[in-house]
Amino acid sequence: MNEIIIELEQITPKEFFGDHNVNIELLKQYFPKLKIVARGNKLKAFGDEELLEEFDHRITMLLKHFATYNKLDENTIERVLTSQSSEDYNTSKESGEVIVHGVSGRIVKAQTANQRKLVESMKVNDMVFAIGPAGTGKTYTGIALAVQALKNKSVKRIILTRPAVEAGENLGFLPGDLKEKLDPYMQPLYDALRDMIAPEKLAHYLENGTIQIAPLAFMRGRTLDNAFVILDEGQNTTHAQMKMFLTRMGKNAKFLLTGDPGQIDLPRRTISGLKEALLILKNVEGVGMVFLDDKDVIRHKLVKKVIEAYKSIENRES
Repeated sequence: MNEIIIELEQITPKEFFGDHNVNIELLKQYFPKLKIVARGNKLKAFGDEELLEEFDHRITMLLKHFATYNKLDENTIERVLTSQSSEDYNTSKESGEVIVHGVSGRIVKAQTANQRKLVESMKVNDMVFAIGPAGTGKTYTGIALAVQALKNKSVKRIILTRPAVEAGENLGFLPGDLKEKLDPYMQPLYDALRDMIAPEKLAHYLENGTIQIAPLAFMRGRTLDNAFVILDEGQNTTHAQMKMFLTRMGKNAKFLLTGDPGQIDLPRRTISGLKEALLILKNVEGVGMVFLDDKDVIRHKLVKKVIEAYKSIENRES
């Protein structure tokens, strides 16, 4: 008897097989002459060679769909299994400005004009500065673009970093090991990733280094090749830190630097490396700059009002 074995790589079997293997039961209905067995992260099928080839083709289509949308339901399986050809059901189609399909099919896309400018700028530039107040989606959109690049295999890893100013560069006073000290400070980055990557897959990526989250100081001495790198809270870098980071760029790398020049936590009279870099690099070809404002805030409606209120006071004081 002929046999085929399909191994699920970087996919949680339960999500693909369905609760109580409901998706496998559907496959059995469409391929009644094959013996289909799901065990661990492997899917085995036994039967006629011609049927096995068709089964392999259909499973490949389902895997592509799942890789794109992180979701598989009965309707999708039926459409894939009954389509006459791969052209009839193109699993790579993306609607509108969707950047990535997150956990449980969650759609992540650019929601404002300036966020769309950020997406377009990343397509044509290897280094982009995204500048704007809190809540404008700078980091979230950036992480979505990084996950998209990883899924498309245009990069091999994602590196997310922040200057650990608020936690203090000297972290010794905090309890726990270094990771435990830094994790709360890096929480916004973890939160965004959890929206876009299934928990088990995210844990795997963090464990094997496909996704790295580290303070800016850990970037020193490295050359970042084949990576989508995001420097978050860039306004809190010094001149030396910003220069160090910018010169880490390696081959086939994308750099996104986000920040809000209005929320600098550096000591007084310390020049923000971000503000300085915006002036130094403004005419450098290959460097994009996108400026977001309060119209791009997509948090609670009060956040916009808070930003406007503070802006009016700061304008009067300046």
